[in-house]
Amino acid sequence: MSRRSPFLGFAGLVALAVVPAHADDSTPRGPVAEGYAVTIKTLAGRGQPAWRSPHRDRLMSRSLAELFARDDLYQKESGDMGNIGADPFLNGQDGEIKKLSLDTIPVAAGKATVAASFRSLGRPVTVHFQMIRENGGWRIDDIVDQIDGKAYSIREGLSQPYDCGSFMGKPCKR
Repeated sequence: MSRRSPFLGFAGLVALAVVPAHADDSTPRGPVAEGYAVTIKTLAGRGQPAWRSPHRDRLMSRSLAELFARDDLYQKESGDMGNIGADPFLNGQDGEIKKLSLDTIPVAAGKATVAASFRSLGRPVTVHFQMIRENGGWRIDDIVDQIDGKAYSIREGLSQPYDCGSFMGKPCKR
């Protein structure tokens, strides 16, 4: 039996390597932690940001993912910047993530806030994630950044009207 144990351990590792990664949505911090893992990869020049497909559909509530998708569509159709001009996970247009810590604050049944604190370009940054239970797991329902000491809701920013777009019934002139 001792001869098989190393083999079984190795086989288990191989099996884990081929199983696709999914957000650990059993706790509020799971999707946030995965969002930051994606962000770190994006900063290294690999892959799409956490608010873009395919990540947003797995990490965010359906309604927040739809708002981000609408913003992407507007950018594609107009050629202009959408309603969000910065990376909401970084609270800036560029940055880095060092010494990331996540703290969960229960709010009510099925709701929580996850505070992500880290250092970016030598300064402390805190981003708040409003979490909800949806489809049996935790999802990001809003991201609240601080700009000049004021709270800025990403959901509220994405909900603003656009000048044009197929979803606005007014084609964009490109």
